[in-house]
Amino acid sequence: MKQDHSQAQSDAQGEVQSEGQSQAQSERQCHESLMVLGSETDPLVSLFPGFSSHRLKHQGADLFWLSAGRGPPLLLLHGYPQTLAAWHAVAARLRDHFTLVIPDLRGYGRSLGPSASDDHQAYSKRSMAADAIAMMQTMGYSTFAVCGHDRGGRVAYRLALDHPKAITKLIVLDIVPTLDMWERMAMSGALRSYHWLLLAQPAPLPERLIGADPIYYLHHLIGRWQGRGATLDPRAMKDYEQRYAQARMIEACCEDYRAGATVDRLNDLADREAARKIECDVLVIWAQQYLNSQSPLATWQRWARTVRELSLDCGHFIAEEKPEATARAIRDFLQPSSSSGNQSE
Repeated sequence: MKQDHSQAQSDAQGEVQSEGQSQAQSERQCHESLMVLGSETDPLVSLFPGFSSHRLKHQGADLFWLSAGRGPPLLLLHGYPQTLAAWHAVAARLRDHFTLVIPDLRGYGRSLGPSASDDHQAYSKRSMAADAIAMMQTMGYSTFAVCGHDRGGRVAYRLALDHPKAITKLIVLDIVPTLDMWERMAMSGALRSYHWLLLAQPAPLPERLIGADPIYYLHHLIGRWQGRGATLDPRAMKDYEQRYAQARMIEACCEDYRAGATVDRLNDLADREAARKIECDVLVIWAQQYLNSQSPLATWQRWARTVRELSLDCGHFIAEEKPEATARAIRDFLQPSSSSGNQSE
């Protein structure tokens, strides 16, 4: 991990004005927020060699992200119960094609989240989408492509709905929109996705239950969702363990799911009732083993004007279980000089 004062930083011209900053204040904050990870034992050092690290305070959150690469900007957003380490294998394959920006979602990993609120707005996907805009503007980008997995996918499609002029293309991994998820959750779905209901319970019930043995629960979720015979990189698992063991991350994750059951669902409903659609091209990559070979394409076609799909024979952690196929699909979709197989419109 290195400190870099080259183009990505010199291009930052203090465009983030959401907290009433002047241009000089924003620029100074960007430069002061650059840091070098302090320990060679930090998993990110070996997972992301040559990447620069950044921090930015935004709307009550203290955001952390990595960047590297060259070419058009691409924002990569991780899911639950992980950190940005989930993108390590894909990032290694994409950094020669794109300028990668890879954050921890607010409250996850090394990003510190704000205090919880009764309306759960602080952890809504709308708030997380605003974080993404702030980070990308700090890096000097007003338009960019975004790819999100799991909870990060929910932030990604909220970005496309709330900030359509900023998003050039959208890629979501292994999800359907939050509103659809709740509406289709019959008995079998509730049993299979029980964590949606558990984490959404009022505080501090899920925090105390998970906090009694967070590493056990982390491994329970990973084992439940990964594909047959799959193993995740031990360095990434170490990062997940170190971060998920912290009470603040458990609390943030629960707030994330409480927002999903309340404000996120209502925001989706408002978009549906207003007939608002995702304007950019969308690629949906989904795991056959996780979604039981049930394509989410038809669901996404109700939300977006142009949608393609790619299914992979793996479990939920697509970017880690099938990094080569995932990276190839991202390249082909964003730089369509060649086409991926197994896609449909």
